[in-house]
Amino acid sequence: MIRVYIIIGLYIIVPILIIECFKRWTWMQKIGTVVAAYAIGILFALTGFVHFEAGTASALTFSKLQSTLMSVTVPLAIPLMLFNCDFKLWTKALPKTIWSLVGGISAVIVSVISGYFIFRTPEIAEFNKIAAMMTGIYTGGTMNFNALGASLGVDKTVMAIVLAFEMVLTTPYIFFMIGGGYKVFRKVLPYTDVTRKGRKDADVETKDVENYSGMFKRKNVGGMFIGLGLSVLFLAVGAGLALLITGTLNELVIILTITTLSIIASFFKKVRTLPKTFELGMFFILIFSVIVASLFDIHSVNGGSVMIGLFVAWVMVLSAVLHLIFCRIAHVSGDLFCVSQIALLCSPPFVPPLVGAMKNKKVLISGIVIGLVGYAIGTYLGVAVAYILP
Repeated sequence: MIRVYIIIGLYIIVPILIIECFKRWTWMQKIGTVVAAYAIGILFALTGFVHFEAGTASALTFSKLQSTLMSVTVPLAIPLMLFNCDFKLWTKALPKTIWSLVGGISAVIVSVISGYFIFRTPEIAEFNKIAAMMTGIYTGGTMNFNALGASLGVDKTVMAIVLAFEMVLTTPYIFFMIGGGYKVFRKVLPYTDVTRKGRKDADVETKDVENYSGMFKRKNVGGMFIGLGLSVLFLAVGAGLALLITGTLNELVIILTITTLSIIASFFKKVRTLPKTFELGMFFILIFSVIVASLFDIHSVNGGSVMIGLFVAWVMVLSAVLHLIFCRIAHVSGDLFCVSQIALLCSPPFVPPLVGAMKNKKVLISGIVIGLVGYAIGTYLGVAVAYILP
């Protein structure tokens, strides 16, 4: 039983260590906190450290604590990560940014739907929900994936398998982009960046996304607690609506309610300027990421899971190709395409490292805004896909 509480403690301590490494070392900033969390979680799983003999008291206690943490972290993270988002910025962006956003999201939807009919298999029940999660993760990142998985009731083992394949395929793409791959797309899309400055570009640094410095300074702690309090309030409202509408704590109703209330709240300046709420939300996401990845079972890789891997590969490759073609037609620049790709496929925190590598701050706002819009609509798109597909 002691090992149970050690593991639960590690689920909380590991994200703190990841954040500290992210603050100190450039190589961790290039890898990204979420990728690191998944990697460590899978390492836990592969070592067998987090697995208990089925039916034992330790296994039951551990499973209950795991489920409690997973059911709480995502609903708390969503508002915290959305509060600081200035969604009015995307209305000020250039038409090219909008074209890239629409093209990227359309490419993902086409890829997901086509891949669903190609790769679905009777060995994997509710393949439409996997399609929904892929729509979410490739239009806004892990937050949408986690939210959709929780709200649609996807089996945690299936989630872990999808995340494992997604990480294996997406991580090299991130390294390719940051390591100089953007130069290839500058040649394929040799168009001039004409990003309009909704803010002064010189004032927009990586501090806008995942800057954990000073999180626990007295001047920031109060604001973070206010944000956390609002998150708890929205969770309570979502739970109340779920009980009223469905008679149960329906996670789909809860997640959609929380997302909607959070977007509305972000339009109020006092909420939008609360300090470090995004980073606090990321902390909860990292806890969830470590837990979900630790559920990965190598023995669960079978014919069905191989089809999941092929499906993930299809969505990633085809969506990138279709997005590239769309941007070529719309004369979108190579740098704007790159930040759009990373923002949609990996989420906004991955945009600043790429912008730093490209040395082109003019596309930073566009990339972050595209990622934030993906955050905002990814859950809705995923739900729609889940219910549209047979």
